[in-house]
Amino acid sequence: MAGTTARDTEPAAFGTALRRLRAAQKTAKGVSLYSRYVNRPLGRVFAAAAHRAGLGPNQVTLASAVFSFAGVAAVALVRPSWTLGLCVYAALVIGFALDSADGQLARLRGGGSPAGEWLDHVVDCAKITALHSAVLISFHRFAELPGEGWLLLPLGFQLVAVLIFFGGLLTDKLRPRQSAGSTPSRPPSPLRALALLPVDYGVFCAVFLLLGAPVLFRAGYTVLFACYVLFLVAFAVKWFRELSAPPQG
Repeated sequence: MAGTTARDTEPAAFGTALRRLRAAQKTAKGVSLYSRYVNRPLGRVFAAAAHRAGLGPNQVTLASAVFSFAGVAAVALVRPSWTLGLCVYAALVIGFALDSADGQLARLRGGGSPAGEWLDHVVDCAKITALHSAVLISFHRFAELPGEGWLLLPLGFQLVAVLIFFGGLLTDKLRPRQSAGSTPSRPPSPLRALALLPVDYGVFCAVFLLLGAPVLFRAGYTVLFACYVLFLVAFAVKWFRELSAPPQG
């Protein structure tokens, strides 16, 4: 009786990995609707495919970097157009989903490593910094700006985006961990998940779909910058209060 070949088991392995990934998701608390219903599910598919292909989390992180920085380079080097906007959006969204996939794959394999977490955060920080730098370069090379002051917009957006990323990361590291048996956390708020959409990276990627209309792109980019500024203030107050509160017994 012939045995089952590796080729026969590939689809089952993919489906099994996908089911295990669905059962091993992080909490949805503090996550926007886009990340919860679009990015994480897409990342699950990529993670299951990577698992079947025998890839590790760090390799998926590097794949995320390749897609993300391909989009970044295109913004900086290619004259804006509707076609470019679609290509940039696709590259950034795939890169973002792969960024979710690396962590999901690590959990599927039994947990990540400090080196893997370091690599993931370094790539994320580089991506945020480089993307706004690419917008600045595009403005300088291709845009007919109403005034040179518009060149300060990407620099301001870059500063605010990095502060949100770093502040949230540092707060999570410094926040006291709740001990077992402590007060159970409240379920995720749908209203909060909706309110977080303007500062979700996946939503930010969508503004590049407007690259074919420079005025609309600048308007959308400016609106998102204003949202990021407001959220930075709100987040900073919240994080500082959390870290200033006395530890709970």
